[in-house]
Amino acid sequence: MTEALTSTIESETGRLAQIDDPVERFRAARDFRDVIAVGDAAAREIERVAVGQLKEGRPWRAVGELLGISGSRAEQIAKGR
Repeated sequence: MTEALTSTIESETGRLAQIDDPVERFRAARDFRDVIAVGDAAAREIERVAVGQLKEGRPWRAVGELLGISGSRAEQIAKGR
């Protein structure tokens, strides 16, 4: 992951931890997690499409080797699991 993104996440979680009111802190943390979840879902879809493209003409084992994962894991990613 990029250093800038990691730094931004660390900065935001630090800011959230400093919120005095527990209810406000909880809600802000929940909002932050919701944003992260949307980004995570988008990244998983990007992975799924990329694995599907790599599969064309290759066995799952070869796809896995290209990605540094097992062939069965590559197949799971392609199926959205």
